[in-house]
Amino acid sequence: MLIVLTSVKGSPGVTTFTVALAANWPATIRRVVVECDPAGGDLGQRFGLARSPGLLSLAAAARQPIEANAVWNHTQLLADGLPVVPGPAGGPQARAALGTLAPAGSPLHRAAREPGVVVFADCGRLDPGSPAEPMIRQADALLLISGTHSDELAHLAARLHELGRVAARSFLVLAGQGHPTKEVEQELGIPVMARIPYDPTAATSLTGHVIPGRARKGGLVRTAVEVARTLAAGGASIGTPGPAVGQHVPGVPPQRVPAYGVRIAPDLHEVGLPGEEVSR
Repeated sequence: MLIVLTSVKGSPGVTTFTVALAANWPATIRRVVVECDPAGGDLGQRFGLARSPGLLSLAAAARQPIEANAVWNHTQLLADGLPVVPGPAGGPQARAALGTLAPAGSPLHRAAREPGVVVFADCGRLDPGSPAEPMIRQADALLLISGTHSDELAHLAARLHELGRVAARSFLVLAGQGHPTKEVEQELGIPVMARIPYDPTAATSLTGHVIPGRARKGGLVRTAVEVARTLAAGGASIGTPGPAVGQHVPGVPPQRVPAYGVRIAPDLHEVGLPGEEVSR
């Protein structure tokens, strides 16, 4: 299974939530976080990881006959034992590696098709023409993470229809301060899967700092658990084009709001508290 997490504007916490989601995924045989951010990775600096193995070494290996355990041979372990393939800090190197690893048939996609395996791809901010775009086309689930300021919603509205049609299943997750969740749902006509709360203590544990175990059970982690359970259960599907519920989003010209809807499982609900931004 391949789960892609991305944003279209700013840094609403994609990397942090990717780690939280993978760490709290229901029991599987294997799971791995792969940093596919074209701007460069953060996990190496956050967790004090070595430069190699990682995305660059995996890309180099992919140019040779593919090994049976190619992805797993290029992982490093976080403190809780979660395997990750860290991306290089430099954007040019990351984009070059993605040119090899993002297309269908690469070791990443082969690993995602193995029984009991879940690959979590942190694609950072997905700009038009991003080398990470092929990951979305192959994804089993796409999580669009967006802030809720007017400018962030404008970028989201402009690309939501496009991205939602490409992925097999698409979900909208909100984060940070700005417009209330219900307002975004009503004006865009799109149900929100969850809202990442302001939880600096839990975010700290997911950005390389060790804190007491109780602090890891805050709202951010609870949101990750809820989203993980829903995705693992397969209880959602991409929507079909339809009329938007509302007329506009503040700061978004009416003609830019896509006529697009997403059908999600009826038991999904907002999790967490709207408030400040979470760290990326």
